[in-house]
Amino acid sequence: MPPYKSNKRHILPGFGLSMGYTVFYLSAIVIVPLATIVIGAFKMDPQAFIATVTSPRVLASYRLSLSTAVFAALCNAFFGFLAAWTLVRYRFPGRRVLDALVDLPFALPTAVAGICFATLYSPVGWMGQYLEKTGIQIINAPSGIVVALIFIGFPFVVRTLQPVLVELEPEIEESAQSLGATRWQTFRRILLPHLFPALLTGVTLSFARAIGEYGSVIFIAGNLPFKTEIAPLMIMTKLDQFDYDGASSVAFVLLLISFSMLLVLNAVQRWQQKSYR
Repeated sequence: MPPYKSNKRHILPGFGLSMGYTVFYLSAIVIVPLATIVIGAFKMDPQAFIATVTSPRVLASYRLSLSTAVFAALCNAFFGFLAAWTLVRYRFPGRRVLDALVDLPFALPTAVAGICFATLYSPVGWMGQYLEKTGIQIINAPSGIVVALIFIGFPFVVRTLQPVLVELEPEIEESAQSLGATRWQTFRRILLPHLFPALLTGVTLSFARAIGEYGSVIFIAGNLPFKTEIAPLMIMTKLDQFDYDGASSVAFVLLLISFSMLLVLNAVQRWQQKSYR
């Protein structure tokens, strides 16, 4: 008997070519560069690797990067939700302009943003001169790093929430209120379950982006060892010292943290989808 041949065709032609191009593109742009970091890290002796990634200066940079990234992501969760809600649910003059400004951190070079913040919050800056009188320090302080990280992570929360809010009809809230639900009950029991996956995605992306931020931070942080020295700066410092394996080791730890956050995000989303069924 002749071999069986399937006559099934894909609805969209060219699957093989498009799949090959996708795999090639992802390999060249994502997989291969990340693989070089892993290879560079594992070139080191295990004891040397552990000594590099657990040195006091590197650990201090991890703590600073993680703490400021978490705080900035939480701030973006609150203010990003308010911004997305305002842009979707209300109509007012200048709404389109504000909506376009949300994407400014994506388009603006991070170094330019860092220079702007350093100029604005310096002791002689427009806002820094007044903050200095009250004892609030932004330049050369962790608070300045948080400001920069809020700026670069804000669009992630807004842009992930907006499509969900657009699909969520206002009639659902009106029905809940007509049945006697308070505004807080409507938000907690009806709106939040629908918005939580998108909000969690935006916050996680904001956090992951903040961990690796470099350009907008170095101009405002002051880069003081054990105080305002972030983990990406440690990578650049080791590269300047031609310690490529050490730089790969620190980068490998940051890669693990970001990848773990994405895995946790996918697990939470799958769990929530199962709970809705």
